[in-house]
Amino acid sequence: MEEYLRVGVFASTHGIRGEIKVYPTTDDVGRFRQLKKLIMETRKKERIPLEVEGVKFFKGMAILKFKGINDINEIEKYKGSDLLVSREDAIPLEDGEFYVADLIGLSVVDEKGVELGKLKEVLQTGANDVYVVNGGERELLLPAIEECILDICPENGFIKVHLMEGLTEL
Repeated sequence: MEEYLRVGVFASTHGIRGEIKVYPTTDDVGRFRQLKKLIMETRKKERIPLEVEGVKFFKGMAILKFKGINDINEIEKYKGSDLLVSREDAIPLEDGEFYVADLIGLSVVDEKGVELGKLKEVLQTGANDVYVVNGGERELLLPAIEECILDICPENGFIKVHLMEGLTEL
């Protein structure tokens, strides 16, 4: 399991006082209100600890102000960086919820235990998430609904699925 979880991407600066616009990669942008500490991981994989001083929201984006950063020139060079939280600072999950980072790479098996491939990506759509499974010559797209996803066991390294009629014919 990853030590840090990505919660957003530094999309652009906001104003001249060092605030940044963040494209959220969490399912609830409101969670930024509760964050006190973040790690900015630059493109060069350098990790910079930051303390959140203020949070605002605009058009689905979080606007963050960090303690000690008061000028656009101090922050704009990090545009495109990932914003991470440590697992201990992450929002606790409800029963049956998982961090996407913990699902990527799991084996996806059908009801008979036949491996269909590995989970490559989770697409967030309006209705439900879609699991992208890389298995052989083409990708398999599985809706993350009860009828299709039967069991998720990160501790055992697999996701058990029911292949609904028509899913393999695309």
